[in-house]
Amino acid sequence: MKYIQNNPKNSVEAMLQGYFFERKHLIDYDSKHKIIYRQKENQVALISGGGSGHEPAHFGYVGEGMLTASVNGDLFVPPSADAVLAAIKKTDAGKGVLLIVKNYASDIAVFSQAKKDAEQMGHIVEMIIVTDDHSIENDVSYKKRHRGVAGTILVHKILGAYAQQGMELTELTILGNNIIENLYTLGVALTPARLPGNQTPSYMLNDDEVYFGVGIHGEKGYRKEPYISSEQLAIELINKLRRLNNWAPHEKYALLVNGLGSTPLMEQYIFANDLRRLFNMEHLDIPFVKVGTHLTSYNMHGISLTLLKIVDQQWVEALQQPTDASHW
Repeated sequence: MKYIQNNPKNSVEAMLQGYFFERKHLIDYDSKHKIIYRQKENQVALISGGGSGHEPAHFGYVGEGMLTASVNGDLFVPPSADAVLAAIKKTDAGKGVLLIVKNYASDIAVFSQAKKDAEQMGHIVEMIIVTDDHSIENDVSYKKRHRGVAGTILVHKILGAYAQQGMELTELTILGNNIIENLYTLGVALTPARLPGNQTPSYMLNDDEVYFGVGIHGEKGYRKEPYISSEQLAIELINKLRRLNNWAPHEKYALLVNGLGSTPLMEQYIFANDLRRLFNMEHLDIPFVKVGTHLTSYNMHGISLTLLKIVDQQWVEALQQPTDASHW
């Protein structure tokens, strides 16, 4: 498989330099620590990040009304605690810092260490862990395995809007955890990701198969079956979400349709249209819809569906609030 790159060892740095070249009028870049960030502002700083390979997450969401900084590791490898600490020091304007972390053990360890180190220096830091992936079928142990995936982007957007309005750190932390409790993502792959320098895929999938429940780092899903149509994918995911939510007619949900890396927009919108018809049949109110490639698994051909139960109408207003983040 061919890749548009030069030296694979320098791909992350080259990508971030290219992004900064495009956005230097709006952001700053710390090449030593691989941090995309905004200058300090009179608000709580919001920091996220993780391994690269999930673009445009997370640097594509650094902007006014969203993240203050993104800390970027190597391909599918989290950044160092020192890099996260550097981001905290660059962005803390005295209002405190909220770390938004996806639920992977290595990410949590890194961000937790940075939080501890920053607090010893006098910074006030809180951390929330996004656990929106509900694909795991084991009803006994699955809560321990909720991964953080595309729903993280909705957390960034809502908290970014509230932080811009002046909400304090403690309130933002409570709000973030409330959002996460009402956030559900399911994914399906048509092909595995194939990383440069590693031609062995993380799992095997026949040409005529799909794989439900895969993770964004190639973690195993819960079922393979022959591919039939976009509509059948949508039916499977909605049926599972219905069991999880036990929703009632006219409940409100925000919807995020996310391409996992190599999924054309045509396919994403076809899938969104299938969801539209199925949600109409469920008599659900969908006041906010976002379709696009937001948090990927490098070049995986696949799609994910995120639903956020709207328990406060102001969440919809926060999702609709303008931002200059490049990939919202």
